[in-house]
Amino acid sequence: MRKLMNAFFVAGLLFTANIANAQQKLAHVNYGSIIEALPEFKAGQTTLEALTKTKQTEIEKMISEYQTKMSAAEAKQKTMSEANKEVIGKELQAAGVELQDLEKRINDAKVKAQQELETKNAEIFNPIKIKADAAIKSVSKEKGYAYVFDIANTGLVYFDGGEDITALVKTKLGVSATAPSAAAPKK
Repeated sequence: MRKLMNAFFVAGLLFTANIANAQQKLAHVNYGSIIEALPEFKAGQTTLEALTKTKQTEIEKMISEYQTKMSAAEAKQKTMSEANKEVIGKELQAAGVELQDLEKRINDAKVKAQQELETKNAEIFNPIKIKADAAIKSVSKEKGYAYVFDIANTGLVYFDGGEDITALVKTKLGVSATAPSAAAPKK
C-alpha cells in the first residue's frame, strides 16, 4: 500500500511539474522592426551611407588614375620602334612597376575601406542592439514571459527557465552528452 501511495505521490509531482511547464508564457517580437524604429538607427544608417560614398569616391579616383596611366603606357607601347626600343622599353618597364604599385594600393584601399565600414557599423549598431535587447528583457520580465521569439529571424531572443534538453538531443544523435557545447547566451 505504501509503495502505491509513493507511486501516486511521484506521479502527482510529475503531473504538477508538467502543468507548470506547460503554463510558461510565450511571446514574440519583430526585432528588425524594433531596431529600425529607433532614431539612432536612422542616424547611424545615414552616417554609414556617407562613409561608404566617401570610400567609394576615393577608390574610384584611384581606379581612374590607374586607367589613365594604363592608357598612356599602351599608347607609348604603340610608338615603339627599333630605333627607340631601348628607351621606350625602360619607360614601359617603369610604367609597369608604377601600375603594379597603384594596383596594390587600390586593393589595399578596398580592404581598408571594408574594415573601416565594418568597424563603423559595429560602433554604430552594437549599442542600438544592446538597447533593444535590454528593452526586450525588461518587458519580458515585467510580463512574465519565459520565452520570446523573433518572428523576423525565427530565433530565440530571450529565455528564462524551461527544461534544457541539450543532453537528451546529444544522446539521441549519438554524441556524448558531456561534450562541451556553446551555451546559449542569456540575452
